[in-house]
Amino acid sequence: MIKKAELLKITFLGTGTSQGIPVIGSKHPVCLSKDPKDKRLRVSVLLSWDNYNYIIDCGPDFRQQLLQNPISNLSGVLFTHEHSDHTAGLDDIRPFFFRQGDIPVYADKQVIAALKRRFAYIFADENRYPGAPAVAINEIKENTPFKLGNKVAIPIKVLHNRLEVFGFRIDDFVYLTDVKSISKEEIAKLTGVKVLVVNALRIEAHHSHFNLDEALAFIKEVQPETAYLTHISHLLGFHKEVEKILPKKVHLAYDNLTINI
Repeated sequence: MIKKAELLKITFLGTGTSQGIPVIGSKHPVCLSKDPKDKRLRVSVLLSWDNYNYIIDCGPDFRQQLLQNPISNLSGVLFTHEHSDHTAGLDDIRPFFFRQGDIPVYADKQVIAALKRRFAYIFADENRYPGAPAVAINEIKENTPFKLGNKVAIPIKVLHNRLEVFGFRIDDFVYLTDVKSISKEEIAKLTGVKVLVVNALRIEAHHSHFNLDEALAFIKEVQPETAYLTHISHLLGFHKEVEKILPKKVHLAYDNLTINI
């Protein structure tokens, strides 16, 4: 039996959608906001407990995020899916590789194949470039929990339009991103969750993401103790204004927010 650690610390490294906020060249009022909570890097979280540090998704802002939230070791990287805003920063594991050796990555078969195409030099078995990092592959399979340090992660399958995406439950924390739909069977895995993180892209409907109303309906169905919204675009509105209309115990996450469970 795996011993449950006393404390799980969650740091939101990024809470923005694929273009981040501000969007390059945009004159939208939210993109021009001076409020730091309206500045959002691409979506990622850091999970820390004991001496473990796991990242969920490693997007193009990964280096900047860890300069703002430094850690001395990286226990592994979990990938939800293969889209660029969730994977493009993989090369920036290099400092950890040089200190630790191969960095564990956790992803399903489809994501591993996509990473091998994009980062062939990282996954190469022969004629490796001397400065390239290397990884230890751990394949995630549906309905198969897997070990993370002294904890267990439960994969949660959702659909991002037609693309399968994995979220994760660790203890009583659940992280879901890029959700448009989720089956009743997967929702059953969320029973008793204390903290739920889920995407809420904007006010208007979207073909592959929950909008705000859909995210709130999902939260109401799951009934976590507390919920945080992430993967947010500038079209959702100003952080301070959206916070005012959210139900009790539902909050907008923001970059560098830290919570403990």
